[in-house]
Amino acid sequence: MTVNSQPPGLIHALILDGVGSSKTIDWDAVQTWTRDQGSLWLHFDFEDEGTQRWLQDHSGLNDIAYSALTNSETRPRSLNRGDNLLLTLRGINTNPGEDPDDMVSLRIWTDGSRLISTRRRNLLSTNDVLDELASGNGPKNTVELLVVWTEAITERMNDTIEGFEDKVLAIEERLLDGESAGIRIELATLRKKIISLRRYLAPQREAMNRLGAENLSWLDDLNRLRLREINDRLIRLIEDMDEVRDRAVLAQEELATRIAEQMNARSYLFTVAAVIFLPLGFLTGLMGINVGGMPGIDNDHAFWFVLLLCALVGVTLTLIFKMRRWL
Repeated sequence: MTVNSQPPGLIHALILDGVGSSKTIDWDAVQTWTRDQGSLWLHFDFEDEGTQRWLQDHSGLNDIAYSALTNSETRPRSLNRGDNLLLTLRGINTNPGEDPDDMVSLRIWTDGSRLISTRRRNLLSTNDVLDELASGNGPKNTVELLVVWTEAITERMNDTIEGFEDKVLAIEERLLDGESAGIRIELATLRKKIISLRRYLAPQREAMNRLGAENLSWLDDLNRLRLREINDRLIRLIEDMDEVRDRAVLAQEELATRIAEQMNARSYLFTVAAVIFLPLGFLTGLMGINVGGMPGIDNDHAFWFVLLLCALVGVTLTLIFKMRRWL
């Protein structure tokens, strides 16, 4: 591939016009781009081999930046060298039919004028930024693009975590109504999703915190404040998620306690029934022995006397249990 060949993995090449909109440019325009033309945003699919070759041979990035943009396994982090910034973030997978805990990674390199980003799967937060640019209310430069993009990623998390809160609330209401069928599996699934999400959101909080403190000449005070506000929002979301996790644990404990109480109640009833029928079994066993001298053998009413005796014993034991509040 020559320097003039467009990598097949290019998703879009945009120049921000400085007033909230953008225009798509071809690959020839990318090659001749200069800073005075506006902020350049190149977005790639990093799994494409042509993209990897261009990033390595023609992008002007060093090996650290190349590795960060093409590594398939990444954790959220922020790293700067001079005025160059490397940022890796994770967004909740809100694509239709996908699991939220299967998070989508986003890799960004920028020097304040040019921004190169890579991904493997589509992130709907990227579509949110593109929609804002299409409406003319989008970011005006690379710094605002970075801020708006991280804000969109955080906002998408809010909807998912609110969904978790609604789900655990519904489970709690079902427990109060005495329902238990299927709740154990739902709670286990919910806790698994929360643990998986928090695995990435905790380091993302640290990455966002470091991003706001990076010594970058092109990151002004206003956008630093916006980044800190986004980070505060992310911290609140993590706290909300921790609360949902704790409520799920309490609900699971309540469910286990309720199931144990039900088992104890059933075992108790079986025990009471066994105690009542124990003397009755003794009487019937005693009257059933085949030895001489058994009373009532020649009495036609002896069977009914024994039956009445058993009934009296059973009623007496039941009354005694009730008086002692065992029943």
